[in-house]
Amino acid sequence: MILTVDVGNTTIQCGLFDGEKLALQFRRSTNPKLSSDELGLFFRDVLALNNFDYAQIERIACCSVVPAINHSLSNCFRKYFFKEALFIAAGIKTGLKIKYANPREIGADRIAGAIGAVHAASSDDGSDGSDKKGGRNLIVVDMGTATTVDVITKNNEYLGGAILPGASMSVHALSEGTAQLPSVEVVQPKNVCGSSTIEAIQSGVFYGQAGAIRELVSKMEESVFGGERAFVIGTGGFSRSFESAGLFDLVLPDLVLQGLKIALELNK
Repeated sequence: MILTVDVGNTTIQCGLFDGEKLALQFRRSTNPKLSSDELGLFFRDVLALNNFDYAQIERIACCSVVPAINHSLSNCFRKYFFKEALFIAAGIKTGLKIKYANPREIGADRIAGAIGAVHAASSDDGSDGSDKKGGRNLIVVDMGTATTVDVITKNNEYLGGAILPGASMSVHALSEGTAQLPSVEVVQPKNVCGSSTIEAIQSGVFYGQAGAIRELVSKMEESVFGGERAFVIGTGGFSRSFESAGLFDLVLPDLVLQGLKIALELNK
């Protein structure tokens, strides 16, 4: 079995693969002050409660955008799983041609997502009319604490992309930065024109986020791909909430976990 761990700013998302099957997903809130013991016991307890034997885990892969937790995370796998985890970082094999000015600046989750996207696009049925044999121009939209838009060419060149505040961050900024606006759930409202403060915030956040993504995808297709349509994959915690907005050709919330698994195969 393979354990994959995606450490985000808000949550740690984990996936346990049994062969090709994603047999278990679980998560916890991110806390950079967690010790290796706290992390190790958390992983082992969750696995045991779901009837999985931690001793059956053969390999572990991680990506993290919270450097302060990486030391404890690495030590927890050595101490509790007797394994050296693979961390996504500059220098490992990714199957991508990194064209970023400084590869060390790229978030590890963005690279893992790009790895997963190349694999997912090649496995898709080609219903969008693209030539699978020649590869696909890809745009990956990861909707987490921040929303990232990443561009990968049909030649597997990772070019970079755009970063904007995520939906939950926008809600938090409004509630914390104003005297009277409340914190609301991020959902698609019944009406675009909100008839209450809550509906108005939900409309602004939902359609503002959707509009920003749509515009960025359009601009990327125009400026990077010469107007050629890209295959757009949505992932991250909010991707399902925006599935009805018609932004994505494919929604894969576990894309980063899949990318981590593929990275392990590439770095055997």
